[in-house]
Amino acid sequence: MDIIKVKDLSKDFDGFKAVKSISFNVEKGEVFGFLGPNGAGKTTTINMLTGLAKPSSGEIMIAGRDGIRKIKDVQRIIGIVPDESNLYDEMSGFENLVFCASLYGIKKELREQRAESR
Repeated sequence: MDIIKVKDLSKDFDGFKAVKSISFNVEKGEVFGFLGPNGAGKTTTINMLTGLAKPSSGEIMIAGRDGIRKIKDVQRIIGIVPDESNLYDEMSGFENLVFCASLYGIKKELREQRAESR
């Protein structure tokens, strides 16, 4: 069973093709690496898969959910480990957790309650 399906995915930035019509599948339980030289479109592709960038064209399915039209559904079930820290030094650990939860649309009371329990 495919957990990720990408078909003819593209991303244009003012006429520049950052990602040009890529397709791939990742099976459930498979370990998948995304490698390539700088400028190959890896980060842009990951940003599209996670909803941080909107594709110019193509299809994304993640765990049977439409990764373009239903991205909030997808974001509720995925996790990301960035290559750089996304924490803000001027914020406490609690404040960072609450901020990150807000990006996923978790209501204030619930995100504060969850951050307190960590």
